[in-house]
Amino acid sequence: MNQSEHHIVPIKTYFKVFISLLLLTLLTVVVARPVSGFDAGIFNAFIAFAIATLKASLVLAFFMGLKYDKKQNLVIFLAGVFFVIIMFAFCILDIYSRIQVTGSL
Repeated sequence: MNQSEHHIVPIKTYFKVFISLLLLTLLTVVVARPVSGFDAGIFNAFIAFAIATLKASLVLAFFMGLKYDKKQNLVIFLAGVFFVIIMFAFCILDIYSRIQVTGSL
């Protein structure tokens, strides 16, 4: 495939991704504690982030065409995500290093 050609995605694929996004949004609402009373304790945030990551991946892959684009663009995108994760990790480490630990001594 040369530079001037584009990958044609069937409308059926877009429809399936759209339905998946709607179902994942419904799942997000269902696992939200104020709405459904579902409580996974400390894992609530992890569940929410996992669903959001899956939805973002579907949008990136199909609606933004990253699945059908050159792999170099995927590597560049993943490198950006990697460095954002590193930035957040350092910020979290900085915040937790400033918390005063109060002991019962």
